[in-house]
Amino acid sequence: MRPVAIFRHSPTEGPGYFAIFLESHRIPWTLIALDEGAPVPASAEAYSGLCFMGGPMSVNDDLPWISPVCALIQDAVEKNIPVLGHCLGGQLMSKALGGQVTRNPVKEIGWASARGHDDAVSRHWLGDFADRELTVFQWHGETFSIPPGATRLVGNEYCANQMFALGPHLGMQCHTEMLPEMIACWCDQWAEEAAAVAHLPSVDSPETMQTGIPARLPVMRQLADQLYGVWVQGLAR
Repeated sequence: MRPVAIFRHSPTEGPGYFAIFLESHRIPWTLIALDEGAPVPASAEAYSGLCFMGGPMSVNDDLPWISPVCALIQDAVEKNIPVLGHCLGGQLMSKALGGQVTRNPVKEIGWASARGHDDAVSRHWLGDFADRELTVFQWHGETFSIPPGATRLVGNEYCANQMFALGPHLGMQCHTEMLPEMIACWCDQWAEEAAAVAHLPSVDSPETMQTGIPARLPVMRQLADQLYGVWVQGLAR
């Protein structure tokens, strides 16, 4: 089986639980560290799927790898090779597929609730999580529009577009890949950012994020298993 290509845009925003999930299902994967200058492949043909992780930059920034990444996503969609995006990765997918990325009304940082929709596409992806309150993790100040032909799966009061699906492709604004070590690292690395918007109800303090791990991470892990489980069914064999 061809490997899943996982694209990293920032050293502390690696594949996390997504890699653990792939390994538990004996699915090979390879890391393409764009943050270390790795080139963007010209074609998706060498991979069974593409996964794009998060990052502190904007897809609207003038960065040399953004246009090639968008072209690669378009190539994968044309070839029916599944694409998965987390946060920045979901925004890259939206941009590549004809959507827009703009400033969100508020920053979302930390644990959050969201609501799964109840339609055929949402039920396919969310399973028993359709039409239910979901636990997710957030760290974003921008948001994507739902690209043409895609279906919104999840939203909340602070950010309407939390997930979309287009065929076998899944774009997420939220993070489902978090590990305790990643949460601790982000709390330390971006403490000033969280402190600057601590007055917002959409923002958790670093302490709240970390003390919430025992109760909230296992619940989110169930959602991750559902979403990743559906996504890997479409992998090119």
